[in-house]
Amino acid sequence: MAAKRLLHDSCREPEDPASKRIRTTPSFASVIGEVVMVKSFNNFVSSLEPLLRRVVNEEVERGLLRSTRSLYRAPSLQIRAASDPSTFTLSFSKNLLLPVFTASKIEDVDNNPLQILLMSSEGDRMIPTSLPYPIKVELVVLDGDFPSNDSGKWSTEQFNNKIVRERTGKRPLLTGDVNVTVRDGIAIISDLFFTDNSSWIRSRKFRLGARVVLESCKDVTIREAMTEPFMVKDHRGELYKKHHPPSLEDQVWRLEKIGKDGALHKKLASEGIHTVQDFLKLWVVDTSKLRKILGGGMSEKTWEATIKHAKTCEMGSKLYIFRGQHYSLVLNPICQVVGTMLDGQFYSTHDLTGIHRVHAEQLIRQAYIEWNLLEELDGVVTENALQQTGDVELQCLDYHQNVARLNQHGPLITDTFLEVPNGNMESGDWP
Repeated sequence: MAAKRLLHDSCREPEDPASKRIRTTPSFASVIGEVVMVKSFNNFVSSLEPLLRRVVNEEVERGLLRSTRSLYRAPSLQIRAASDPSTFTLSFSKNLLLPVFTASKIEDVDNNPLQILLMSSEGDRMIPTSLPYPIKVELVVLDGDFPSNDSGKWSTEQFNNKIVRERTGKRPLLTGDVNVTVRDGIAIISDLFFTDNSSWIRSRKFRLGARVVLESCKDVTIREAMTEPFMVKDHRGELYKKHHPPSLEDQVWRLEKIGKDGALHKKLASEGIHTVQDFLKLWVVDTSKLRKILGGGMSEKTWEATIKHAKTCEMGSKLYIFRGQHYSLVLNPICQVVGTMLDGQFYSTHDLTGIHRVHAEQLIRQAYIEWNLLEELDGVVTENALQQTGDVELQCLDYHQNVARLNQHGPLITDTFLEVPNGNMESGDWP
């Protein structure tokens, strides 16, 4: 009977294991570990909370401060930028000094460092302006053919597409101050150089451009600047360039149409004419001789171009006196007469006639021959007293104070070249 009961019990369905799951009691060690972990976490959160609060407060204050400053310092700029993003433009203050040579400092037409200005349009006018923060500007080289139209309008994308890069294997085309900062509306470019000439591009000319670095100016749009197109020549060409205007001390080949070590240069050097001053002195004293020295290798058109260039030479204030027993001549640096004394009589340039004119011509030729022996003066002369052996000599006084007084005696002084009756200075037309 007992066995039957056991068999009957073994064949019954097992009851739900969940109802029969043995509930284990947690150990003392595990309870202690959980308590310690919770306490540590609470301590960590408690120590971290003040730090998080301080960081959040600082960031909020900093953001509010930036917003306040921006609204306070430049409200008009923000409004203007939103309504007209093309109000501002960069501009080069002056044209470049030409010609431009590689490895030579790029300067403006007045031999000063280049300047970039920030300009603002007001109606049809462009006026200098500034922003309350600095702007970074990059100098780039542009193709001389850009822009293709004459309107002077272009987009930033067109501007960027026309930037000229260096040739393969060459140094960067532009070096020096290629990145400058505009502060208070101006940036000065002290050192900027080309490393390559412009002969290898189709237009054979470059433009110098300036564009804003976008990261430095996000709230306004500023239009790019560019110069007029110009050629860049190799530095060795600078050794042969002409001077405008030439100086008296310049080598004679600095004059137009006279090449260095060329046929005309060698002809002049063989006659002792090495400087522009030598050239002009002989032109004043004996034009026909100078023309003969140059000979058939110089056409009339070339001759006129050379003389025209030479006549732009700056004379300076030096004067030279040529003394004799009964005469005194005061000459400018190219042997033109400023004042004349003959036999104690003061003469203007138009008062010399007859024998006195012939005598003056002889004295001028003699002064030309003895040029290195002449006494050097500074300024302009008058007839007033420097007495020497009973003869009236000439006194050197300040130029500007004495022009009017000299002109009371006739046109003793002209600008650069003396006036003569036929309007041209020839060898027979002596003052």
